[in-house]
Amino acid sequence: MAGDNPRDESAPLAPVSPTTDTAAAGAPSPEGHGHGAAKTGFWALTIGAIGVVFGDIGTSPLYALREAIDHARGGVGGDLAVVGVVSLAFWALMVVVTFKYVFFLMRADNKGEGGTLALMALAQHAIGRRSAWIFILGVCGAALFYGDGIITPAISVLSAVEGVKEAPGIGGALDPFIVPISAGILIGLFMVQSKGTEGLAKFFGPITAVWFLSLGALGLFHIFDDVSILRALSPHYGIQLLINDGFLGFVILGSVFLAVTGAEALYADMGHFGKAPIRMGWLAFVLPCLTLNYLGQGALILDNPAASDNPFWSMVPEFAYWPMLLLATLATIIASQAVITGAFSVTQQAVQLGLLPRIDIRFTSETQAGQIFVPAVNSFLLVGVLVLLFAFQSSHNLTAAYGVAVTGTMLVNTLMSFSVITKKWNWPLWMALAVLIPFGFIDTVFLTSNLLKIPDGAWMPLVLGAGLVLIMWTWTRGSQLLAAKAKKDSLPLTDLIEMLRARPPHRAPGTAIFLTSDPDVAPVALMHNLKHNKVLHEKNVILTVRTTDRPRVPDSERITMEPINEDFKKITLSYGFMENPVVPRALSLCRKQGLKFDIMSTSFFLGRRSVVPSSNQGMPLWQDKLYIFLMRNAANPTDFFHIPPGRVVELGAQVSV
Repeated sequence: MAGDNPRDESAPLAPVSPTTDTAAAGAPSPEGHGHGAAKTGFWALTIGAIGVVFGDIGTSPLYALREAIDHARGGVGGDLAVVGVVSLAFWALMVVVTFKYVFFLMRADNKGEGGTLALMALAQHAIGRRSAWIFILGVCGAALFYGDGIITPAISVLSAVEGVKEAPGIGGALDPFIVPISAGILIGLFMVQSKGTEGLAKFFGPITAVWFLSLGALGLFHIFDDVSILRALSPHYGIQLLINDGFLGFVILGSVFLAVTGAEALYADMGHFGKAPIRMGWLAFVLPCLTLNYLGQGALILDNPAASDNPFWSMVPEFAYWPMLLLATLATIIASQAVITGAFSVTQQAVQLGLLPRIDIRFTSETQAGQIFVPAVNSFLLVGVLVLLFAFQSSHNLTAAYGVAVTGTMLVNTLMSFSVITKKWNWPLWMALAVLIPFGFIDTVFLTSNLLKIPDGAWMPLVLGAGLVLIMWTWTRGSQLLAAKAKKDSLPLTDLIEMLRARPPHRAPGTAIFLTSDPDVAPVALMHNLKHNKVLHEKNVILTVRTTDRPRVPDSERITMEPINEDFKKITLSYGFMENPVVPRALSLCRKQGLKFDIMSTSFFLGRRSVVPSSNQGMPLWQDKLYIFLMRNAANPTDFFHIPPGRVVELGAQVSV
């Protein structure tokens, strides 16, 4: 079951049901602002989006063209190598970012939210049932996102700090300290995550805006080194380079793709800023600045071929070098922050959708729901980033590992959008294929080109992604098996109520709330309470928390109450997959529906399951052990559901899987 956590029956997260949320958005929604942003001014949102959404793609000029031209040197060479590479970079920005994400995929929003898991929930809803292939695609996309999340901070910060190599007046004296300095910056960045970034976030937009303006100004200045670089705006030269270089052209595409890494952020962060501000920021500001910078780098190399060793830093005049180095470092820190925050958000969604066990998720802001901190993910990313940093030592080496995870995620998004546009938007099949086949072809070409980097380091994000897919699959499969076994061994709630009516037990004053994932069967904790304590409370609530296929659920739709008889009531709390379940706060809404009780005089009964492996049923024994390990390390349900610890009673049972 997608939302169950069978470590204990009290994990009442019912699975996402694609048929329950008839209002889930699937068709193109009106232009507007994202969740929580409606009261913020349009231009303030646009500046904010520039700081968060475009941070990753905005640091690509530090290394993208350098790597692509380095590969192109081995081919036809000459002016075509430079003009062709710049042309490919420009048209990659146009096709992948502008046409695919800005104009097409951003229309596939789930109540204003975007991203791989939001698209997965939307696609499941579009077809009206659970789909194995959509589930697998969503899991793969989420797993690959973490691979990108580890590489981006390392390559971004390292590429900025490497600017000291070209710094005037120091003659390479700081070269031995590049990696330690980068490590220090990244360690500091990860250490401040627990404090939250609400106070710093207001500076992200203006700083990144200055960065993009600097990119555009440098590019515009150097275009006049050789104005013939404007030929690169025609796709003819990029196609000609690919044809003339043959297989090498295919290799070059793997480096050209570095120019569009970060495009996924446009879609994933849509809910924070809204479609219109992101589109405005991209079309009117970010795209022109990036285009000018790549054209300027190309013109500089045409005029001075030696500049191809590090074209970006060769553009910077001596008087502005140190300010630009500082600005580049700040920009890469902001880009890394956006990726880290994205990893926290994806983890929260994965937990709510039942792809991962419960994890400790902490709020860092009292006013912004999206400001969260996930200690386990933060530590995981920090260790991974530092390992990459010291293993690869330079941004040039890191580019070999970069790109596979991003292209994989992009291809996943293209494939999952098929169900949305055919089932939800009701496009005819020919129209859907006419749009998706070209996008899918381009994604596949970029992916296979990046797969050529596997021997040089691209294996790392693939191994990491495969490990996370295994964890998600094990958790989901184990949860399904355990839920099925529990249901088979359980007594229907209606049968239990009839038994209690025939033989009334001793009644205790007060209210008992039994948390369960299946409200139709008698909770294990209730059965144990009757069996061992031989007592039934005056009021009994069978409580289930379900995760919908919407990002968020308004309070007016949070509670569903169903009276069974004078002694029992069923309550279902509905949460979106981007929300944290705070049970006491939700239960306080019950007063409006006539159920009055004091939370501090109410007992919460949790049925905890102790799982033992079995070699004769279910999953292989090694997978059973992995599942049990995940269960034992899951967050405590009392903390996860924010229940007062002093009001909780746990009753356990042993189950084999």
